[in-house]
Amino acid sequence: MGREDEDLGEKLSAPPDFDGPTANRRCTDVLCTILLWCMWICMTGLGIFCIQNGDYRLILYPLDYDGNVCGTNYGGKNMTEFPYLYYVNDFSGGVCVKECPTLENLTDAHTLVTYGGLFQTEGSFITSEVISIADYSGNDTLQCTEALCYPGNDPERSFTSFGVNQGKGYAYYAMDTYEVLWRCLFTEEARTELETMVNPNGNNNISMIELTNSTYLKQGYNFWSNLYGDLFLTRYYILGLGFGATIVIGFTYAFLMRIPGVLNIMVWTSIFATIGIFFAAGWYAGDTAKTWESYDSPKYTEDEVRYATIASYVLYAVGGLLVLLFLFMRKRIQLAMGCVKETSKAVLAMPTIILFPVFQGIGFMCFMIAWAVYVAYLASMGEFTTTEYGVGGYKISVRIPQFNYILLKAAYPLRQTNALLDMNSSLQVRWFEFSDFIYQSGWFFLFCFFWTGQFILALGEIIFAMCFAKWYFSREKSRVGSLTVISSISASMWYHSGTAAFGSLIIAIIKMIRA
Repeated sequence: MGREDEDLGEKLSAPPDFDGPTANRRCTDVLCTILLWCMWICMTGLGIFCIQNGDYRLILYPLDYDGNVCGTNYGGKNMTEFPYLYYVNDFSGGVCVKECPTLENLTDAHTLVTYGGLFQTEGSFITSEVISIADYSGNDTLQCTEALCYPGNDPERSFTSFGVNQGKGYAYYAMDTYEVLWRCLFTEEARTELETMVNPNGNNNISMIELTNSTYLKQGYNFWSNLYGDLFLTRYYILGLGFGATIVIGFTYAFLMRIPGVLNIMVWTSIFATIGIFFAAGWYAGDTAKTWESYDSPKYTEDEVRYATIASYVLYAVGGLLVLLFLFMRKRIQLAMGCVKETSKAVLAMPTIILFPVFQGIGFMCFMIAWAVYVAYLASMGEFTTTEYGVGGYKISVRIPQFNYILLKAAYPLRQTNALLDMNSSLQVRWFEFSDFIYQSGWFFLFCFFWTGQFILALGEIIFAMCFAKWYFSREKSRVGSLTVISSISASMWYHSGTAAFGSLIIAIIKMIRA
């Protein structure tokens, strides 16, 4: 017996005084609302604590090899006049400079930027004004000499010298750069020019020139510069077509949906056209296979003909499946079309509902700004620590006075000698080490981000549902308008924010488990 013949009892009907969703509401899931507010209060308090005890400049501004933050007075030296970092090795070690150097000749292979300042040999052409380095003279760091950094005044030998060490030492060449977040990154042209100087025969591992840290910065800079460059160039099209035109088209579409027959024509035409495309493509693939097979002098292999034939059968099969799916889903399609019709009527009756997602996005952006500030200050509360990297063994003959042989504060005692020195050493790089408190606070901020983001989305869905429910069940549709949207927003936020908080809490917990 069909479903239409079943005895479903008396048809339900609304009472005469029914006029939409109830006006007598009560607050739902109050506990979750309280928990959400407690989370925001705790996040704010923790954020204020981070602001008082952290310094965002430690995160944004670059750190030199000696633990000084370029552009600030944080560390052992005042670097306020030297805000940029020039990389010296691919461990992200570098020195603070006044400006990122711009070289017309791209590269001066006879000038090295070292932990102790500029080191120049015969053939250099730039001056100290081109690359103004902070004063590191008080540091106990190994200085460049001809034997250590530039043996025989030969650029190729200097690249594999102890000081340069193929980008893993304490000195590197003066090159043309561009600035990204106060960091001086080498240009592609400068690297290419340097390769011809220090590796003319392709003997050295020139890939070491690609500094690891600068590679990530450069990739990020290229992405964001291209993105914002495109956005700036197309700003009028985005605002005009992406915002204004979409609203006009949306309202026009909603108006057309009310015209009898328009929606049916659009939906059924789209469905039949989609099915027809698969059958047409199947016929074309089969006809093409027959044409290829009929050539007297075959231009295509048997495999190509067989693949075209198989593609034809597959396309026919997909088209047939779509026909069956359409036959089984035709009532659902008609129901969806009815929902679209009613939705278009509701949107035209409540036009301000179009702007609600904009306010929703503004609210999320306000939260994100505060959240990002708190997280930046939290990350700056770490402690400096050092990591050692082996730089390999070097044997050189050089006279060196007795001092502490230091690479990034790593002492290695050497005595004055003219003998052959076995210089097995390590390079130390400073970085942030975070305490358990900072790690736990970071997880808490991540949870705040998940819960708040999902709460804003959930609350928006409740508001939309209430708006359309009030319109649909209202007997006097003329009384429904923009004020209905405002009343739905206030009612949802006052009475049902707890329900949104409860649902978003579940999603946030799942996201934390997956994080």
